[in-house]
Amino acid sequence: MIVLTGAAGFIGSCVLGYLNREGYRDVVIADDFSVPDKKVNWHNKTFTEKVDRSELFSWIDRHENRIQIIIHLGARTDTTEFDHRIFDALNLHYSQEIWQRCCKYGIPLIYASSAATYGLGEHGYTDSHDVVNQLQPLNPYGESKNDFDKWALEQNDKPFFWAGLKFFNVYGPNEYHKGRMASVILHAFRQIKEHGKVKLFRSHNPEYRDGEQLRDFVYVMDVVRICKFLMEKRPESGLYNLGTGQARTFLDLTKATYKAMELEPDIEFIDTPEDIRDKYQYFTEADMGKLRSAGYSTPFTSLEDGVHDYVQHYLMNNKVY
Repeated sequence: MIVLTGAAGFIGSCVLGYLNREGYRDVVIADDFSVPDKKVNWHNKTFTEKVDRSELFSWIDRHENRIQIIIHLGARTDTTEFDHRIFDALNLHYSQEIWQRCCKYGIPLIYASSAATYGLGEHGYTDSHDVVNQLQPLNPYGESKNDFDKWALEQNDKPFFWAGLKFFNVYGPNEYHKGRMASVILHAFRQIKEHGKVKLFRSHNPEYRDGEQLRDFVYVMDVVRICKFLMEKRPESGLYNLGTGQARTFLDLTKATYKAMELEPDIEFIDTPEDIRDKYQYFTEADMGKLRSAGYSTPFTSLEDGVHDYVQHYLMNNKVY
């Protein structure tokens, strides 16, 4: 049995769909299932049981002898939320409770960390454990993820296998509910459909021209394959970056979206909102050496191929994975 948290969300529901396609049916899903916009993500998938996130700990205590692994992807992911109490409750303390049960019952654990832990990248984008205590995230969300990473590394009692995945800029189907936090591709697609034009943030950093801010964009289909690889192969425990290792510009991404829609680009630049301007990352690029050394050799989906697949097979038809 696999326990999957965050199963109604973007990445979690894609992991559930992929596990189903790979023959895994005995999956117990946990989340807050009361959000109407998320129902489409999970209600047609195969699972053994649905558990409200508030009931998960007592459920684990009753069924621990049946659980083969916990994949903990549930989290509050809003980078514009600044109430530390929300992140402490949902991202830090909740994850600590899951970790402690994995230790107590001998259950391996895969959990979602984030590239938001890297802040402005002052210490690079290496998933070495040596830099975790030096990282300076730019918002409470990133702080909560780094706080848990630090806590996990400090523990004497650890699950016999564990992996914390530092997700970079993940995009793909099942993110329709995410609003402002959805990928730039989804925003671009909707702007093109409505106005024919895409608005991108202007650069406020003299080292970068407008639209040439760089991100490591990773397609969710790569993410789900890596989750399955770690679940089945269980290499050395630790933190793992999950990007592609190749930064691309927002212009590249937007032009790929237009191309996938078979339209000519029409791009306008607007000022970055004041509330995020001083916390804006101009460059992220995952060092993927550790995951490659762990034996993951599958090539990553190119930005152009990922955007084409996302647009043509999901966004154009408003489909979920």
